[in-house]
Amino acid sequence: MRRKKDSKFKINDFVIYGSNSVCLVKDICVPDIEGIDRTKKYYVLQPFYAEKSTFYCPVDNRKTIMRKILTKEESNELIRQIPFIESIWIDNERNREEQYKKALRSYSSYEWVRIIKTLNIRNEERLLKKKPVNTLDERYLRMAETMLYDELAISLSMSREKVENYIIEQVHQGKISE
Repeated sequence: MRRKKDSKFKINDFVIYGSNSVCLVKDICVPDIEGIDRTKKYYVLQPFYAEKSTFYCPVDNRKTIMRKILTKEESNELIRQIPFIESIWIDNERNREEQYKKALRSYSSYEWVRIIKTLNIRNEERLLKKKPVNTLDERYLRMAETMLYDELAISLSMSREKVENYIIEQVHQGKISE
């Protein structure tokens, strides 16, 4: 593998790479793989929660959203803002699903919080009315939670199983430890 410099991300950075959740930048190089454009350098990405997988993403990629994960401070600030984050309230089911898809595809942790907040409110209301939880809502809730909790677990240095309780505690206490 031939190495090149001047990349947006560095080796050992954690990034969100499209719907692949959190990935670690393992290398930046021109991989010795048949059929790739050898004039381009690539990020070698390892999904954090699927260590046996590897992705090769051109450094000049414009198709798939790729961003650094939130810092610890940014994660705590996002959690602080949860009570003030607006939900996505749309009565029309088709339009609501389209908005959820758009929010998920933004790969924005803020948008993921909006989905989670909205669907938790919707689910509580349905349960109060003794109606079953909508399976479509449940699916989008799980997708948003997985993406958000995966990112926050890394930035807050905790297991992803502890993230939800941490968020609940911090929001109810109204304080975030730095």
